[in-house]
Amino acid sequence: MAGQLAQRGLPFTVLEASEHIGFAWRNHYDRLHLHTVKQHSALPHLPYPATYPTYVSRLQMVEYLERYAEQFDIKPLYGQAVTNIQKQADGLWRVQTQTDVFVAERVVVATGYNRVPNAPELPGQRAFRGVIWHSREYRNGAAFRNEDVLVVGMGNTGAEIALDLVEHDARPVISVRGPVNIVRRDVFGRPAQPTAIFLSKFPNWFYDFMARLSQRFSVGDMSAYGLGKPEHAPSFDTRRGKIPVIDIGTLDQIKAGKIKVAPGIERVNARSVTFADGSERPFDAIVLATGYRPGLTALLGDALAHRILNERGFPKSLWFNESGLTDLYFLGFTTPLTGVIYNLTIDSERIANHIAKNNFIPA
Repeated sequence: MAGQLAQRGLPFTVLEASEHIGFAWRNHYDRLHLHTVKQHSALPHLPYPATYPTYVSRLQMVEYLERYAEQFDIKPLYGQAVTNIQKQADGLWRVQTQTDVFVAERVVVATGYNRVPNAPELPGQRAFRGVIWHSREYRNGAAFRNEDVLVVGMGNTGAEIALDLVEHDARPVISVRGPVNIVRRDVFGRPAQPTAIFLSKFPNWFYDFMARLSQRFSVGDMSAYGLGKPEHAPSFDTRRGKIPVIDIGTLDQIKAGKIKVAPGIERVNARSVTFADGSERPFDAIVLATGYRPGLTALLGDALAHRILNERGFPKSLWFNESGLTDLYFLGFTTPLTGVIYNLTIDSERIANHIAKNNFIPA
């Protein structure tokens, strides 16, 4: 967003809760790479270096973000964790941080859809004598070598952590409550993202038909392995906020029997877990790959959140024209199959153009 504004010569201030650019990327698990190709995953107006691989690594992403900030002279104010955003009587927006107050004509909320870890307490988990981590605490599987590890949830993080555990000689089991929609990152040797971008230009029914067809040939029926059979195409679910798993090798390890799949959890015991089908397995550790939440209600307050957020806690739009909501923007809260960063470029351009059109401040 700052890059788009800088490119247009519009003034801006960036508030950053941490002390670093790319704080989230610095703290993700070690093996993380983008699941989308670098050609369609760069931020606006600055391609990735030619030396970067097709799928950019976690540390390369941090390096790129630092370079991006230098390129556009973006100098965040660090240590400014926002606690409240409200519109004042004079029509300006008041942004309260833990230490300061900022007043602005316009505010862009870009805190992301995965700001607050979702760590539900499992039935009986306080009796468990092993380690229980949320995925944000996981770095790699070295600590779990030769151990039985339960991964709760098979989203993209859960699927990749299970794969990482296998690569570190652990014995992972993924607990899955319902059917999982899976898309291969590469289909027949070609990245799937460019195809998704191409198909997104067609009517939804055709996109869904082709996505389902591709899935049938590349993934197949995984119900025999405990992953169920999705009712809808991955593109259909994505439009409703349910992100498919972009597979980078987990499926093959499940088929090879190195990653086991179990149903939902009924109860956690001292050294084991009982599942919904009545089976019980021993575990040394549990990793909660149960995702994150945007946590916007805490920032906006109940009254404002009620007008802006949908039932899942996500903004209903990039901006709003209703009285009391104008000049408040939201970026980074959509998760299309075409790629989150790809969509960031599109949405940030729309927001920047809207701001430029309605900007009355001399640049």
